[in-house]
Amino acid sequence: QVQLVESGGGLAQAGGSLRLSCAASGGTFSSYAMGWFRQVPGNEREFAATINWSGEGTYYADSVKGRFTISRDNAMNTVYLQMNNLKPEDTAVYYCAGRWGVVATTAAQYMYWGQGTQVTVSS
Repeated sequence: QVQLVESGGGLAQAGGSLRLSCAASGGTFSSYAMGWFRQVPGNEREFAATINWSGEGTYYADSVKGRFTISRDNAMNTVYLQMNNLKPEDTAVYYCAGRWGVVATTAAQYMYWGQGTQVTVSS
């Protein structure tokens, strides 16, 4: 059973930066495509970024493109989300997710999920 644990959330000012980490255990991390999603109360979980097994393929939602960077370290079984130039609308609970195969942009395509980490951006 794959377990994912996010960390690095917190409070940031608009224009600031945060780096989220997601540590994986219990599976073959280098076999999974990984993604970051975010969710605010009352809304569906929203895709933010995804990365393929090697780290050479990435894809971003338009809302974060140019500001967020997803990366991974397969030796450390960890995926990261570097968030720069944060905006108040980035406030959400951020989840990392994993799946076998190619990258994907919908939550239903992922089988493994972390518990989430809160990111709050003040104006």
